[in-house]
Amino acid sequence: MDQARKRGKKPAGERPVTGEQPSTGEQPAEGEQAAPAEGEGPAQGEAPVFDSQKDAVRKRRGGRDNAQETGGQDAGGQPTQQNGEQAEAAKPAPVDQGPPPTDDRAAQQAIKLERMVPVTEEKGKRVERAPDDEDIRRRPRPRGVDVVRELGDRVILQFNNQTIVESNDAPRMHRGARNVYYEDLSGDRTREIVERDNGVQIVTIRNRYGDVIQRSRIAPDGREYVLSYVDERYYDDDSDWRDPGDDLPPIRIDIPREEYILDSEEVEDPNDYYTFLEQPPVERVQRLYSIDEVKRSARVRDIARRIDLDTLNFEFGSASIPDSEVQKLEGVASAMEKLLEKNPAETFLIEGHTDAVGRPEANLALSDRRAEAVAEALTNAFSIPPENLTTQGYGEEYLKVDTSEPNRENRRVAIRRITSLVAPVASAN
Repeated sequence: MDQARKRGKKPAGERPVTGEQPSTGEQPAEGEQAAPAEGEGPAQGEAPVFDSQKDAVRKRRGGRDNAQETGGQDAGGQPTQQNGEQAEAAKPAPVDQGPPPTDDRAAQQAIKLERMVPVTEEKGKRVERAPDDEDIRRRPRPRGVDVVRELGDRVILQFNNQTIVESNDAPRMHRGARNVYYEDLSGDRTREIVERDNGVQIVTIRNRYGDVIQRSRIAPDGREYVLSYVDERYYDDDSDWRDPGDDLPPIRIDIPREEYILDSEEVEDPNDYYTFLEQPPVERVQRLYSIDEVKRSARVRDIARRIDLDTLNFEFGSASIPDSEVQKLEGVASAMEKLLEKNPAETFLIEGHTDAVGRPEANLALSDRRAEAVAEALTNAFSIPPENLTTQGYGEEYLKVDTSEPNRENRRVAIRRITSLVAPVASAN
């Protein structure tokens, strides 16, 4: 491997296959060159393993960006540090759940579903144009949600002492579609139908805020594969967004770190990706969550094991993936393909992360573009269906190495198989 690639630099002449290069966000500190893959100085300290533990620390201190943007107050005018401490104190006590579930079915034993309604059962009213929720800038927002800023095609939102980035997955979902149309449903919900040339339909139901509450792939023979299904008894429009992780005790598992987080730098056999991804969640799943709930809740995401693609190098401030880097996704793409052969309803969350250099809001947008670029590469280069991939950027919120300095390990993309969090596994059969 040449020195340019060892140091994560893009060799001359390579052209990015996707993504774009924002002008703000994560930038090298003055005098810093692109961080080498090896030989870096010692990290200032290891961050906690679980994102919810990092979240608890952030909430207790009020959040770096919240303190800057709102003067240490939440949307209701209360000090964020106090609210964070109160929320943490109100959490249920830790519970020893015993060893991790042996498979996805065992992980979902606690879930009691009423009759699952087919995604096409309710009669809808055809609309002639895409609904407003197709444009994330015009979506209605729940109570207590503030739009902090718009960064290109990304919107930065703040609520519940949390800052998140929102983006539109329609371009990925619609690419190559023969037809796309929409229907209005009861309760201000919208149904989107994407028809492909091979006769497959991807049907998605969203609530008034644009959250995905149901998504299915319908095969040409009419068989429905449920990719996402949230029981609306738990997801009723209650005028606000709340963290479902607040209903769960702090996570407690007793397995080695390498069984919970797979660092791609440590992978010697590409089959390791499949062996890791097929593993069930590390604790029982109490209910099905919407995809958006999983994205917004560190505690819920912690239930799913994580692959850190720390061999994939991005230029500073860039979301573009050079051709040479795309091939580093081959192992994880092959694992996804094998899993989809067994269960076409698998869902994978792709997370984007940055280090703590630059403005937090710009880093959120940058990390979201990185996650999207990986999803695009998995689809374009390895034919992973876009509906099986969902993306979210987290910026500098969940550092792998606890440092405010430039750090290559913090500039990463991570992947979780979240199927058992968002869909009944029985639907695979």
